Amino acid sequence: MRKLLLLLCLLSGSLLTLQAEDGYRLWLRYEQVTDKALLKAYRQQLSGFYIPGSSATMAAARHELQLALPALLGQPIASQAQPQAGSIVAGTAAQLGKLVTASLQDAGTEGFHIFTTPLHQVVITGNTDAGVLHGVFHFLRLLQTQQPVQSLNISSAPKIRYRILDHWDNLDRSVERGYAGISIWDWHKLPLYLDRRYTDYARANASIGINGTVLTNVNANALSLTKDYLIKAAALANVFRPYGIKVFLTARFSAPMEIGGLKTADPLDAQVQQWWKNKVKEIYSYIPDFGGFLVKANSEGQPGPQNYGRTHADGANMLADAVAPFNGIIMWRAFVYSNTDADRFKQAYEEFKPLDGKFRSNVAIQVKNGPIDFQPREPFSPLFGAMPHTPLMLELQLTQEYLGFATHLVYMPPLFKEVLTADTYEKGKGSTVAKVIDGSLENHAISGMAGVANIGNDRNWTGHPFGQANWYALGRLAWDYTLSSAQIADEWLRQTFTNDARFIAPVKQMMLSSRETLVKYMTPLGLHHIMGYGHHYGPAPWFNKGARPDWNPVYYHRADSAGIGFDRTASGSNALAQYAPEVRRQWENLRTCPDAYVLWFHHVPWNYTLHSGRTLWNEMCYQYEAGVQGVQQMCNTWDSVSIFIDEERAQQVKMLLQIQLTEARWWRDACLAYFQTFSKMPLPQGVPAPAHTLEYYKELKFPYAPH
Repeated sequence: MRKLLLLLCLLSGSLLTLQAEDGYRLWLRYEQVTDKALLKAYRQQLSGFYIPGSSATMAAARHELQLALPALLGQPIASQAQPQAGSIVAGTAAQLGKLVTASLQDAGTEGFHIFTTPLHQVVITGNTDAGVLHGVFHFLRLLQTQQPVQSLNISSAPKIRYRILDHWDNLDRSVERGYAGISIWDWHKLPLYLDRRYTDYARANASIGINGTVLTNVNANALSLTKDYLIKAAALANVFRPYGIKVFLTARFSAPMEIGGLKTADPLDAQVQQWWKNKVKEIYSYIPDFGGFLVKANSEGQPGPQNYGRTHADGANMLADAVAPFNGIIMWRAFVYSNTDADRFKQAYEEFKPLDGKFRSNVAIQVKNGPIDFQPREPFSPLFGAMPHTPLMLELQLTQEYLGFATHLVYMPPLFKEVLTADTYEKGKGSTVAKVIDGSLENHAISGMAGVANIGNDRNWTGHPFGQANWYALGRLAWDYTLSSAQIADEWLRQTFTNDARFIAPVKQMMLSSRETLVKYMTPLGLHHIMGYGHHYGPAPWFNKGARPDWNPVYYHRADSAGIGFDRTASGSNALAQYAPEVRRQWENLRTCPDAYVLWFHHVPWNYTLHSGRTLWNEMCYQYEAGVQGVQQMCNTWDSVSIFIDEERAQQVKMLLQIQLTEARWWRDACLAYFQTFSKMPLPQGVPAPAHTLEYYKELKFPYAPH
């Protein structure tokens, strides 16, 4: 009997483990609907589902419905041989025939239309199988977020053509700026061993509209283009293809020399051009729908066309010509800065603006949201609006390289929306960055948005449970950038945690304010790039030992006894001249420059009165303190609502918030202790004295910090 009881206890523990909420299912949890009235309505209306198509993509749609519907409705729901009253009918317009009467011209190749018939059928259709799959995921989102489905009439199509995750993953499975474990790509076991994660990764991406993935790091390894690795990449492409996701690779510019035996990689050399054409033909023999290359060249030590006296256009066009016969594209990154005396802010514009109109039609220039490097807050890059004859893609960063890694809760859509809604004035008022990258402003065929992935092999994919929200948001905004940060947060919370309003309302507000809170305790008022050297962990505004001036935080804040901030007006570096006059006029005048950007563009006296009515020094102190208090409020909020969700994730987030609170205090104390040596002013009332001396903070070392 004792042995039997022990066995039952062990089995019970195993079942609990299997049912644990570890975050692996992301926003595709498919838990039973909790609203009893709505559940009854769903059960009465939805009798089964009918999918006539037989392709791999339609099989994926069928599988998703088979997985989701019984779980959401809490009862079996059958696949039907013919549509019936109350059926969910999913198929292309060609497959469904007379059932689809509305025009699907606006749906394009990936959009969908969902409507309800007089027979209470829910019809999910599109021009292609991929469109139908996207529609199925949208319908399941409605059920997960407990929306009524009795009278549907929804049409949706992506505003951006290329919606891409960039993985900075290396072939040894390390991840540059990765904070969620090692790479999910197990190159050693590929191609014969296909981890379940690959399919679940594809499902998650398809559910939010992401349609491309760059498998390898922009600091590229030429080995990824060799036969063995191409076969491995092809195995991943085979998994992703049914979900409408194309594989891209990064191209190391010196690959013809490193793996091709040539003596040069000069893009105007005929042998080099032929080598790339042969290599591309080989790639397409393994991956027929290969998307193309992402290229980092002549940046941070990476080889490129400038090594041979050529331009970025020369290099990009050589690769573009190689992939053009196969309808591939080249995404050429504009993240460049050389060791010169010029303001780093200006360098991407200075290198790329003169090349506008000189790139092939299948080249897009991939531009970071800001002019420096994924800071907590940046003005939009002046390249947006400056290259009307060249398609520009927006590059965002999901992995929190400068935003506290995977231990800080930072909901990033407010940052993303800040750049998307920024007005470049390229063609007058209303020429937003969103209209630049979607191609509508200049009628470009290529449009794109990419996010540097925050994904690793941690069980919950992103390290911090709330990191998933930024991955989710990238897909949703790339599909429709008009969605609000609040709507995306609401969707994600309901699918990922619970539909309980007692949880949703306060946590949504916590998410929406989290990015501004981080800006306050890290880089208020336009401070930027004052993180630890190399690893970018923690504050180090005093650091000045880098090999180059622009690798040092002191280069960016320029604090002295007179004030603080980088003068980028005509009296300084004149970086503001790169913007349209309407933008420049606002930011170059201290009286009209928003406080949020003031230290980006001005060297401001410590006693200058800001728009808040406080002096610069006092406002800086209050901002740092407000950031700490903001994190404390996040902790309080979480403690009050975590009873409404599972214990495992509740405790995980609670512990991470305590780390964030500790580090927010560290940021406040270290930065104020340092900047006070220049201001010589007392801390205002309500701002506590630093817990340690400035020397204590300077001597902290972090050999374990991930890079």
